[in-house]
Amino acid sequence: MSIQALSTESIDPLADGWRRPRGPRSGYRVDAWVALALAAGTALSLMLTRSAGIMDEAPWWLAALWVVLIALPLAARRRWPEAVALVVSLVFGVFGSMGVSDPLFSSICLYVAIYSVGAWSHHRTVARWTRLGIIASMFVWLFWTLLEHANQATAIPELSREGFFSPYAAYGLLQVLINLVYFWAAYHFGDTAWQAARRADALEARTRELAAERERTATQAVTLERVRIARELHDVVAHHVSLMGVQAGAARRILDRDPAAAARAITVIEESARTAVEELHTMLGALRADENDCDGTQPAHQSTSTRGVDQLAELALETTNAGLSVRVQVIGDPRPVPGTIGLSLYRIAQEALTNTRKHAGAGATAEVRLRYEADAVELEVTDTGRGARPAGGPGSGLGQRGMRERIAAVGGSLELANRPRGGYLVRARVPLASPRPGVPSERGSTEHDRNEHDMSAGTQT
Repeated sequence: MSIQALSTESIDPLADGWRRPRGPRSGYRVDAWVALALAAGTALSLMLTRSAGIMDEAPWWLAALWVVLIALPLAARRRWPEAVALVVSLVFGVFGSMGVSDPLFSSICLYVAIYSVGAWSHHRTVARWTRLGIIASMFVWLFWTLLEHANQATAIPELSREGFFSPYAAYGLLQVLINLVYFWAAYHFGDTAWQAARRADALEARTRELAAERERTATQAVTLERVRIARELHDVVAHHVSLMGVQAGAARRILDRDPAAAARAITVIEESARTAVEELHTMLGALRADENDCDGTQPAHQSTSTRGVDQLAELALETTNAGLSVRVQVIGDPRPVPGTIGLSLYRIAQEALTNTRKHAGAGATAEVRLRYEADAVELEVTDTGRGARPAGGPGSGLGQRGMRERIAAVGGSLELANRPRGGYLVRARVPLASPRPGVPSERGSTEHDRNEHDMSAGTQT
């Protein structure tokens, strides 16, 4: 691609500095064939005009020169439109004054030359003044010719000059009107062609931008989907494998002295493994869905997972069976929660309880509190462990990073902190899109409840 083409593409087609591309080389070949065709038509028209006796007898070489100069320069009309228009108009006027002309093809050549300035010129101000100068010169020549012939009885003798509006005056007015329409059409349609090319180039540029944007969006969507899948896999595998590890260790230690308890632990392992496999199948089913199921028609509030805030009690029971006592408390009037928000809160609670089993130590308990506020839903997971943990910075581990990513994806906020008198706090709050009208905000009372709960739990520890 040439440097000129690159500079043309870099300019916005709707900006003032846009230049119409010259097009492929095939366009120059078309212009050359058009020029040859007009030259042949001009030569034929000139021969017929001379045979009819309309044109004064002129040397054949002068007629041949006229044909060459009036038509062949049009082969370069795309590359140098202003120069071609000036040459053609000058030849038209000079040779016409010498009596070498034809009534048809010479006018077509002049029309194409003026049209090409409007259609192809890269300098719009120069193009405008070039055409206006040519048109003004042609009208001056027309008026001069009409006035000169008005005083010559031998020029068009069949038209009388007598009277206020003589036949010759009507003839002159007709010539003026014809030329007005002729030059207006050449000027107007040249500009129209340039504007059409500009709009077409702008449309192509917007199409390229949209295609590039689609590619970027598709790449981002793939990246986000990979992050989501990795987050889901981490949450499912980390929770259930950790649970199975704890139960397997407990079963191994009590297998000889308490076979019944060992059997219960193995049952928990079996149930946890089955649940993990079911969730993995759910995710894999979503990944393998065909394009008709993944074309963006699924509402944003729905999710491919069956987990949500309604399953928090099951999660607490499962964790309690694994050896960590968990109590669930629901505050406020339950209300529908979008699937993506419910899944995010469930996974955060699952990760928080998994971390509690890992770090809280023996004898610790946990509490899950779900608050329904007027304009938000809040999840709070606390434990009574004695071991301090990092407060959830970016390098704290994949679990806490996953929680932050989940809550950010649904537009919520997350708080991870060590409690003043021991234990750990995970608090996630997500605004709801459609708050219930007429319900007062519960943030003041719930804030007091949170502080009171934290103090009492710290005292118990």
